[in-house]
Amino acid sequence: MGHWFSRNIVEPGKLPMLLALTSFVLTFLVTRTVTRLIRAGKGPFRNVSSGGVHIHHVVPGVVLTILGGFGAVASDRHGAGGAIFAVVFGIGAGLVLDEFALILHLDDVYWSEDGRKSVEVVVLTTALVGLTLSGFSPLGVNDMTAEEQQDRVTFILTLALNFLLILVTLVKGKFRMAVFGALVPFVAIVGAVRLARPGSWWSRRFYRNRHRARARSRIRTYRHDRRWTKVRRRVQDLIGGFQERVPGRGSTPPS
Repeated sequence: MGHWFSRNIVEPGKLPMLLALTSFVLTFLVTRTVTRLIRAGKGPFRNVSSGGVHIHHVVPGVVLTILGGFGAVASDRHGAGGAIFAVVFGIGAGLVLDEFALILHLDDVYWSEDGRKSVEVVVLTTALVGLTLSGFSPLGVNDMTAEEQQDRVTFILTLALNFLLILVTLVKGKFRMAVFGALVPFVAIVGAVRLARPGSWWSRRFYRNRHRARARSRIRTYRHDRRWTKVRRRVQDLIGGFQERVPGRGSTPPS
């Protein structure tokens, strides 16, 4: 195990990324636990205010992200400085993305339906960084042999084809699949060949006069959402605590 860790994490300079990811996930989990305790009125934790202004934890998160980011850029990936600043960056990113929905809506939506976007973004970020840490590289560069990398024509065509698939998947309204397709080669082909989601640019542009395709798209989207939305919501409830209803308490998000 020690040899594997040294060969695959330490030597390639991936230790800062691992530390950043670990501190990011732990910070998010600790923050969610604290905010749930504050919401329930349990424990010693309380909201932070200054001069009557509620200080959201995204504020120290932004500061830590900036410090960790600039510090990591100025440090050596194999040195202690890079590892320390990676942890600082991970903590800051965890605090910021825990309130991603607040930044997106510019409103206190922490415990509302819109607040679920924060949990979704954190889970997606963790998955993408985990894939990158495992060895995946955007657009599948690592999956090419040395001979293929030397062949510029093959290399460029491979990148262009995968980029085209990702672009088609995006305009078809399948954001998650497009993001994963950027890391895992040709995953986006599934989203590119299947029907677009209703309301997407592709649907408005190409299904305008294709009533059958538009109807099939709505039916398929309905079945997909009915199958997976409940599962996704249960996971979000488990992680984010949205299922917890506290009588007599408002929706103001604690920090």
